[in-house]
Amino acid sequence: MPKFSYQDPFPLGKDTTKYRLLTKEHVSVGKFGGKEVLKVAPEGLAYLANQAMRDVSFLLRPAHLEKVAAILSDPEASPNDRGVAVALLRNAEVAANFVLPFCQDTGTATIVGKKGQQVWTGARDEEYLAKGVHKTYINENLRYSQTIPLTMYEEINSGTNLPAQIDLYATEGMEYKFLFVAKGGGSANKTYLFQETKALLNPASLEKFLVEKMKTLGTAACPPYHLAFAVGGTSAEACLKAVKFASTGYFDHLPATGNKGGRAFRDLEMEEKLLKAAYKSGYGAQFGGKYFALDVRVVRLPRHGASCPLAMGVSCSADRNVKAKIDRAGIWLEELDRNPGRLIPAKYRGKHEHGVVKVNLNRPMKEILAELTKYPIRTQLSLSGTLIVGRDIAHAKLKERIDKGEGLPQYVKDHPIYYAGPAKTPKGMPSGSFGPTTAGRMDSYVDLFQSLGGSLIMIAKGNRSKAVTDACKKYGGFYLGSIGGPAAILAEENIKKVECIDFPELGMEAVWKIEVVDFPAFILVDDKGNDFFKKLGI
Repeated sequence: MPKFSYQDPFPLGKDTTKYRLLTKEHVSVGKFGGKEVLKVAPEGLAYLANQAMRDVSFLLRPAHLEKVAAILSDPEASPNDRGVAVALLRNAEVAANFVLPFCQDTGTATIVGKKGQQVWTGARDEEYLAKGVHKTYINENLRYSQTIPLTMYEEINSGTNLPAQIDLYATEGMEYKFLFVAKGGGSANKTYLFQETKALLNPASLEKFLVEKMKTLGTAACPPYHLAFAVGGTSAEACLKAVKFASTGYFDHLPATGNKGGRAFRDLEMEEKLLKAAYKSGYGAQFGGKYFALDVRVVRLPRHGASCPLAMGVSCSADRNVKAKIDRAGIWLEELDRNPGRLIPAKYRGKHEHGVVKVNLNRPMKEILAELTKYPIRTQLSLSGTLIVGRDIAHAKLKERIDKGEGLPQYVKDHPIYYAGPAKTPKGMPSGSFGPTTAGRMDSYVDLFQSLGGSLIMIAKGNRSKAVTDACKKYGGFYLGSIGGPAAILAEENIKKVECIDFPELGMEAVWKIEVVDFPAFILVDDKGNDFFKKLGI
């Protein structure tokens, strides 16, 4: 009979993270049962969560930003790749001032903690961690995105961005280790689970399957991505959790081979193949090119013989992940990049408006449409004037009006509609971070709204369905793409006034009227049935 032997399922190796000391307070060492015990005052947990979620909302990891900057010196990068890279770096520079967050979707707060058996807090840890999250979202210029169900169909905004997702594990030792994640809805929505079988586990089938699934991601979640796959898992939820960890870089130091104990490992060869496939996909960094992904992680896991779960997920260009730890020396937080501006070459600092078409939005819709129809897809635009802002719930509310026979309000007919939801407005500024949201979630409304004279010009991020292209051809509409990610720059440079005009009870999901100057956009779908992404062969 085989002897019992325990295998750590995720042997992460040595932690090479660079940490900074937050404080020596809240931490002391005592004794219990003849062993040293690390005593952590629960207020220290709240303090750490507050600092971690604050940092991760405004700062990014140096390694991530350096990969984005490397696009600028790659001769194989497309002009669109480089344009997006510059926008993301400039956006990171603005966000590092701790006023405007990197992305307007400041995400669901996720906290993973591994608590050593010799760590004692004497409290309900998740309560104090949530208290720290609450303080961050209340005090900073972030966004409340969490909706609370009152019934199966009625919801309200929590007004605090709680609840947070908090998962705590028991482990050995005298340290308390953490991963804090701010996960936006756009990238979270690109997490997929596929229930497959052993038949998939051969070189030809698996690689083909992973490449095909990768191509379905599209650009809605703000590439360039950190792309992750998990193959196997003792359950579907274990597979999904593994892919989320992998996308954050948490599994980077897993071994590169398996063993008979069933440890997880990274398949480095498959990662390289998939990264090359991502480069060749044609999507690029949102508008065609090479940089659909910055890197790929493939984690292989043990599985039940009758099951083969496989998960895919991404961390987007707002790669908001930060590690932390508490030990006898104090409370520590991963050092993020406070000077991303160092990565922007001087030649990319000035405005480049060659070939950009300036469009005045303060005129009748017919005149704006007549202007846009002169230009082909790919044309870069600079928009100035009035936009209406409305997204998921606002669209549902507008459809309710139509269903009641009330029709569409005039503002949806008179102005282009921008799919977005703002973060809080900083004191003395006209707008908070205010980047585009995923266009595809509004696809089902387009034909109906355009048939009634509304949504004839839409602005958002990501590729869209054929139904939108067909509707634009039928009713003379356009879909304009905005770079997903640089929400802080748009607030600082392009949005001059924000006013709530309908459904104020919806919070960030309300309908807003905004005034913009030189708002950047591209024609992605035109009134002739052309789709930018289809032209790329995607």
